[in-house]
Amino acid sequence: MKILLTGINGFVGGHLAQRLITNPTNQVWGIARGSQLTLPALNGHVQLVSMDLRDQSALRAAMAAIAPDAIIHLAAQASVAKSFGDAVNTMHDNVLPSVALMQYAVELKLDPLIIIAGSNEIYGNVPADHMPINEDEPLRPVTPYGVSKAAADMAAYQWFVSHKVRTIRLRLFSHIGPRQSDAYALSAFAAQIARIEAGRQAPILKVGNLSARRDISDVRDVAAAYEALLTHGEAGAAYNVGAGQSHEIGQLLERLVAHSRVPITVEVDPARLRPVDVPDVVCDNRRLRHATGWQPHISLDTTLSDMLDYWRQAIKES
Repeated sequence: MKILLTGINGFVGGHLAQRLITNPTNQVWGIARGSQLTLPALNGHVQLVSMDLRDQSALRAAMAAIAPDAIIHLAAQASVAKSFGDAVNTMHDNVLPSVALMQYAVELKLDPLIIIAGSNEIYGNVPADHMPINEDEPLRPVTPYGVSKAAADMAAYQWFVSHKVRTIRLRLFSHIGPRQSDAYALSAFAAQIARIEAGRQAPILKVGNLSARRDISDVRDVAAAYEALLTHGEAGAAYNVGAGQSHEIGQLLERLVAHSRVPITVEVDPARLRPVDVPDVVCDNRRLRHATGWQPHISLDTTLSDMLDYWRQAIKES
């Protein structure tokens, strides 16, 4: 299978590419803005297409040259917090490339399966009696990021209905793991612990809202879901990807701090609080499980430990 992966240098992109190249029948191309792959293990196994997805002529030319059997669209402005201060570019980056991929597939008379990476943020603040959230829940996003992902989701459905483009919409709940940016809460906690242990930060861990509850999976399990949907997903369908239970962020922080090698004080930083925050999120993943047999395999304790070890090594080498 010829697979074109946008955002290959991103957090999920690297983990997914590592999984895809283990199948010798796959040929993988990766789109990134940089001139090289950031994950050395991919060198020699992935063909890099260096370009900006906003360059429409370059994107169209790449699709024509590769004629992929599948496109997995991961590239995005992925920070909910950042979207509040940069809503315009969040909309531009998260909506237009998705539409371009579908439009060029039609114009070039290609028939790839196009998997659009979405987010549970499209559901917004869901009432407790509607938990766990299934794919029929109305879209009521409360963040600019959520709005952008809802627009891309709806566009993917529209292109399936109007032009028979084989789209699959993924609604990804929170996922964490090694190599995640410290722009995200739990990875930021792990990075701070590693810096404190290395003597590069005072023993005070800065945090935002710890009362929020999130449905959190390991990024490697999420990569497995993408791979399963390449062969078992139904065109036109939306699939939630999540573990099926929520955890309070404060409790996960406690589990991380328990791994620390030095005493740490936790302190709330008002700058890390969002203008609006969804209090609880639980995923109904039955549609994904029934379609593919997927289920999460990696425990949260393993994920947290691996993430902290990643940051310890990264801080050591920096």
